[in-house]
Amino acid sequence: MLNIFKKKTNSVSDDNQKAQQKKAEQEMMEKIPGAENMGMLQKMAMKKVMKMSPEERNKLMQKMLEPKNIQKNKKQILEMLEQMEKSGQMNKHQVFEAKKRLGLL
Repeated sequence: MLNIFKKKTNSVSDDNQKAQQKKAEQEMMEKIPGAENMGMLQKMAMKKVMKMSPEERNKLMQKMLEPKNIQKNKKQILEMLEQMEKSGQMNKHQVFEAKKRLGLL
């Protein structure tokens, strides 16, 4: 009789590899501050960015931090900085420095 739910015999090594990959991803996410508060899509995006080569990652960050993109999202960035200050994640000086570096003063 054909059993479609029966696992293949060589799938044990595949399962071990998948388990090791998943464990490595979890360890990587534990090192990132605030990862426990991320949503599913944010975690997926973070994993994708972490898997990129350093050159690709730098190119992406440069594109993201262009002045036109910062000015376009100025309101959201300022709200986020204020929220971080209220929650105690950043102090006033850190918020000031972040605004200064992003050109939001």
